[in-house]
Amino acid sequence: MWNSATRFLRIVATVIRYRLDTFIPIQLLPWYLKYSVGLVLSIGRKRLDKNRSTRLRLALESLGPIFVKFGQILSTRRDLLPDDIADELAKLQDRVPPFSGELATLIIEKELGASVDEIFKAFDRKPLASASIAQVHTATLKSGEEVVVKVIRPNIEKTIRQDIKLLYTLAHFVAKTSSDGRRLRPVEVVQDYEYTILDELDLAKEAANTGLLQRNFENSDLLYVPQIYWDYSRRNVMVMERISGIPVADIPALRDKNVNMKVLAERGVEIFFTQVFSHSFFHADMHPGNIFVDPSNPEKPKYIAIDCAIMGSLDDADKNYLARNLLAFFKRDYRMVAELHVESGWVPKGTPVHAFESAIRSVCEPMFAKPLKEISFGQVLLGLFQTARRFNMEVQPQLVLLEKTLLNIEGLGRQLYPDLDLWVTAKPFLERWMSEQVGPRRLLDEVKKQAPEWAAHLPQIPNLVFSTMTHLSQQEIRIQEQTQALEQIRKELRRSRRNQPFKLLGLLALGAAWITTDNIALEHLAQADILSLALFLGGVYLLVLKP
Repeated sequence: MWNSATRFLRIVATVIRYRLDTFIPIQLLPWYLKYSVGLVLSIGRKRLDKNRSTRLRLALESLGPIFVKFGQILSTRRDLLPDDIADELAKLQDRVPPFSGELATLIIEKELGASVDEIFKAFDRKPLASASIAQVHTATLKSGEEVVVKVIRPNIEKTIRQDIKLLYTLAHFVAKTSSDGRRLRPVEVVQDYEYTILDELDLAKEAANTGLLQRNFENSDLLYVPQIYWDYSRRNVMVMERISGIPVADIPALRDKNVNMKVLAERGVEIFFTQVFSHSFFHADMHPGNIFVDPSNPEKPKYIAIDCAIMGSLDDADKNYLARNLLAFFKRDYRMVAELHVESGWVPKGTPVHAFESAIRSVCEPMFAKPLKEISFGQVLLGLFQTARRFNMEVQPQLVLLEKTLLNIEGLGRQLYPDLDLWVTAKPFLERWMSEQVGPRRLLDEVKKQAPEWAAHLPQIPNLVFSTMTHLSQQEIRIQEQTQALEQIRKELRRSRRNQPFKLLGLLALGAAWITTDNIALEHLAQADILSLALFLGGVYLLVLKP
């Protein structure tokens, strides 16, 4: 409790120091806050020496690694943030002071149940790199293999959960007081952050992600994924093959190795679309710090990917709609784009398609004033999603991750090769993928996919056929019996209808005879004509009521 209170006071002090209160529009506060707290907050607002985005970045840096990580993730939400804030938060780096090597050693030994001397031939207690969630040490296994050991920061989960609670409190406050609260969806942003960062705390999940990505690109000349040493990997410790490559952002070093930059950029795009559409499993944290290049074959350079904590996936429906959206956009078929958004459920079913189409056209058409190679795929998606949000499009987390990754890949590709035409590179892939979703090849793939299950049920087919035939035979007998019963009822009804007119005439005649017989007065009916009344009632029964 005391720790939480201290942390809260530190956050409040940081908010005051960097004047983050300027994000709160005083004019929208309730009157009792506007003329009390609002007057205090308004002091000095016009004399601030730094803009709001810089002050926000500095505040997050001063609050430590958890808020730095939050700022990094927040910077990817360009669908929600103004450009100035997103650009400034993108400057946040994982340059976090490391914790001691002795403490890292204790964590490793606790997780693996043995001393580092028993596990490793050599272990460097000085970290190779330090990030907000974990740090990395180099080591050598007893077998002589060079590895890196990733260790989660001690007590970081407790700190994260405390900070997340405070972030929720701040998010709810912003949602209620800010004019942009509904559009920015601060509570949903914190929820995304909570999900992402808690996943990053589990290195066992990261190891599993790495293993799957490695299998997807096994024997590929596009991407290499380091080997995981499963015997030495736990929730808080992961041991992985040490890779040797050039950081992708080190352009001079790549040029020194005569790497073909055009091919390198195009291969990055191919890797992205292969992950998204062929594997349905993509690396969603592809910033330059996680990507290296193997320059051993300069004309066909290979990428090396690390840090698979954040991964994304799309289901078949999302992939199909996304591919069709992109193809329709580059054909300027905005009607199709609008219909696909409604059909996919990304916007409500009652959305007026003509109005949505017009809004999309107003955003996208100006892009075609540029050469095709200058059109940003990421900005296309961003423009589509921002326009759709005006029509109550719900946040699609899987699409946000995709957009973030595409922006990273596109920016990196054009940094490597400024003349990269992403459309020329991606269009054939998208068209080929779409063609594979229909036709004989797709049918054959489905048959291959279902064949094991069909084979498993094959021995049961004779029994199923016999059971089905028996059931159909019994059903046929019951239908025949019901048909005979219905036919009998029809015959009775027809006979009854044929006799009905004669019965009615007889009834009328009998009634007339009874009423006129001897002109008997009604008051003497009970005494004088009991016999006539009995005959009349008997006639009613025989002529009308009896079938």
